[in-house]
Amino acid sequence: MNLSREVFFELERRLKNAGLDSDAETFDVIKERLSSPMPVDADGFAAHAIYVILAGGFSQKTAKNKHSEIVKYIKKAGNLANTDDLLKIFNNKNKMAAILKIWQNRYTYRDEYYKLSDWDSKLSYLAALPHIGKITANHLARNLGENVVKYDIWIQRLGCAFAGRDELKSKIDNGKLGPDVKSACDEMFSHLERETGLPRGYVDVVLFRACQNGLIKL
Repeated sequence: MNLSREVFFELERRLKNAGLDSDAETFDVIKERLSSPMPVDADGFAAHAIYVILAGGFSQKTAKNKHSEIVKYIKKAGNLANTDDLLKIFNNKNKMAAILKIWQNRYTYRDEYYKLSDWDSKLSYLAALPHIGKITANHLARNLGENVVKYDIWIQRLGCAFAGRDELKSKIDNGKLGPDVKSACDEMFSHLERETGLPRGYVDVVLFRACQNGLIKL
């Protein structure tokens, strides 16, 4: 699969023109944060964690709408925030319980995360947060400003197509990232980093949205 500089920037342009240039935030905000990362405060840390929990298995539109409602509610309710009220906004008990726990412990979670200096420790820490896990941990880390990628099912498929290795298709697994598939994805990201001069975390967002919206056919 051809993923040149020209192809990438055309995908980015088409997504922006269609109003599809966002994850939790717009492409421009994501790019700026990844280019010049700055620590977020406790509320921001919790808000990012809440978004990726909601985004798992649901459309971006649903995640963004419910995220806005939930953050507005918990900030207003303060110590009175509870799962029953959250379930009225989004009827998923496991996710709402996790969101409430993250909000209630946001200062501890945020401070402990920024105490860590190496990437493996940071990823393991995020993966252990309520309802996060290994794949979603990459998503959360990227939204916090870490220049990493989320190896979701779309990116795995795209990485294998880029590598031109049909035998890898049977190894694609959204629950467990295989080393051969990861290597193919990393080669793709390294190539596009060289081609575009952009952080791989940003390249990841653009490619994911392009796949999700059918601009890239797999």
